Amino acid sequence: MRQLKWVLRTCALILILFGAVTSASLENEESELVMVNVLFRHGDRTPVNPYPFDPYRNASYWTTGWGQLTTVGMQQHYELGLWLRKRYISLLKNDYSKADLYIQSTDVDRTLMSAESNLAGLFPPRGSRMFEPGLKWQPIPVHTIPEHLDHLLAMKKPCPRYDAEFAKARNLPEIKKLEKDHQDLFNYLTFHTGSEVRTIENAEYIHSTLFIESLKNLTLPEWTKKVYPEPLRMLAQWSFAIPAYTPELQRLKGGPLVKEWIEHFNKKRSGTLEPNRKMYVYSAHDTTIANILSTLGLFERHCPPYTSTVLAELHKIKNSYYVSIFYKNSSVARPMTLKGCSQLCELDKFISLLKPVIPDNWEKECHYNLMFSSEDLNDLSISALATSGILSLILLAVLVIGFFKQRRQVQDQFRYQTVSTNADA
Repeated sequence: MRQLKWVLRTCALILILFGAVTSASLENEESELVMVNVLFRHGDRTPVNPYPFDPYRNASYWTTGWGQLTTVGMQQHYELGLWLRKRYISLLKNDYSKADLYIQSTDVDRTLMSAESNLAGLFPPRGSRMFEPGLKWQPIPVHTIPEHLDHLLAMKKPCPRYDAEFAKARNLPEIKKLEKDHQDLFNYLTFHTGSEVRTIENAEYIHSTLFIESLKNLTLPEWTKKVYPEPLRMLAQWSFAIPAYTPELQRLKGGPLVKEWIEHFNKKRSGTLEPNRKMYVYSAHDTTIANILSTLGLFERHCPPYTSTVLAELHKIKNSYYVSIFYKNSSVARPMTLKGCSQLCELDKFISLLKPVIPDNWEKECHYNLMFSSEDLNDLSISALATSGILSLILLAVLVIGFFKQRRQVQDQFRYQTVSTNADA
């Protein structure tokens, strides 16, 4: 028995070492970057909606309006655009072309303006592209759809199954305990803000407003010292984890966008991507960033900062394709590794690992009978196919048996038929 355990441990160690060596050798191989999907959060903004007792709820403090991109946010995205241009200079042409780039935004002012600010840095006009002397900007199309139809970025298109699964997640023991343990805090916030605070999400709304006001060097009320930044920040971090907390939520929330990335990668590999673009850019929100990282199995509880960016790169090494994920929430893009894969993850393995959180048909899954999960329905579909296959075989067998039985009866009739002779006559 001891010898068997020793052999098994040795084999496991060899496999681990082999995987490490293989991964290292791949990383040392010269790779060709062939395309990238870029998802970023908008830049610095004003509060979306101040709380009732907020001393800074007067619009004179926020001249651009509520929930709007500030000039700081514009500058942040211009600089991110410059950073993206430098990183992907070998991939992109010097001038914008719709054959190379497609950019999509949620239908919200701050994300649309962030996208335009970013593009000013990513593709500054040159030569004949400068329609006004000295103006280092050119119009580049940013595509969008209304939020209530958007299940990719805003993720606000109605989905009854998601709502039901989210309600289940909010009743998980760890979530219920977290809210129960902070009831005194919720009561404290309700009293001082004039807003009804009963959930983690309510607490995040207060945290967001205080965070923005502190960034603007506004003096926060005395009562905030007991709750800001902690424990409000911790609750805010949890609020970004809950919307895609379970595989079922991930499948319905972040799954559609990850599915689109995979489709881009597959078509790029097969040479069927039309137009044959090199970069897809998505301008969205902190919730989008958190949901996508959760769907990839890479989310570590935090509040995604302004201009935080997820990069999904497709590399070609010899004749094989690999995916690399990076997360930039500061000046550096940090490489991320999917569980069960190396940092350079072979495309087919990447797809296989993420299959459980990729919806086959999002619309149908959103409106399936709520008694079953998507996985249950997949199992039921497989069972139904298997059952129909078995029934078809049984029916075929019955038909074959019936055919041969009828044939034998006909043969028997001929075999035992009386033959007339002259003697009988």
